[in-house]
Amino acid sequence: MKNKRREFLKISSNIVAGFALAPVACKLMPKEKETEEVAKALKEFGLQLYTLRDDMPKDPQGVLKQVASFGYNQIESYEGPQGMFWGMTNKDFKKYMDDLGMKIVSSHCDITKDFEKKAADAAEIGMKYLICPWKGPQKSLDDFKKFADEFNEKGRICKQNGIRFAYHNHDYSFKAMDGQLPQDVMMTGTDPELVDFEMDIYWVVAGGQDPEAWMKKYKNRFRLCHVKDRNKTPGEDNGKNSIDLGTGSIEFSKILKTARDNGMEYYIVEQEFYPNGTPLEAVKVDAEYMKKLKI
Repeated sequence: MKNKRREFLKISSNIVAGFALAPVACKLMPKEKETEEVAKALKEFGLQLYTLRDDMPKDPQGVLKQVASFGYNQIESYEGPQGMFWGMTNKDFKKYMDDLGMKIVSSHCDITKDFEKKAADAAEIGMKYLICPWKGPQKSLDDFKKFADEFNEKGRICKQNGIRFAYHNHDYSFKAMDGQLPQDVMMTGTDPELVDFEMDIYWVVAGGQDPEAWMKKYKNRFRLCHVKDRNKTPGEDNGKNSIDLGTGSIEFSKILKTARDNGMEYYIVEQEFYPNGTPLEAVKVDAEYMKKLKI
């Protein structure tokens, strides 16, 4: 009888302990789940074709086929001598992208020429963005204020066509003028309903700024980014400090998690200098890095 009573009390105490721990377990589960969600690979990432600016003009379709084979599923084009669609019509280019299992999500372009037609052509094939890639250093902040007005105008044209407009930074917009940063001037002077921004993370770092701080400061304004690594021992010429992803100084896993948490939608690889091989070899190495990257 005593043995049965001891067994009953043991079982009862275990049950009580189980109920007591249950709330703790319930609290832990969401956190564990959240951790799993944080550390996951990017399902989609793209390539800025300017990375292959010497190869693309020679054989656009052949080069794009290789890009797809490396694992890229998005493309950001640029307006070279053969146009945004590389000698093809917008629809033919889209069909070729579809056949390769890729999408053209955006393109850099000259925003001063035929912009309305470019916006219509982009919208017709489901592109998301047209992007101003460069304005260059200026003499005064007033010049950057004028750019903001221009971006709002282009943003209206894009919005009318059902797409978005964005501006892509270099380092010059992160260099102070009259106590202000031109990047701030452009971001505060543009309407969030009309204008987004593409953060080139490399150029933010080269400009001496913290990419994460800017993403948090302007939450939901940076919708695209260029994933481009920087030499650990950079020289004076920043054009030659670009390097294969994973071999430089930029901690992308941390930065891109912050990017994701602050509205980033498109992660686009770009490389401008190739110290370890050919551009195509670099693009392949970069793809392998992106496949393993968890944010």
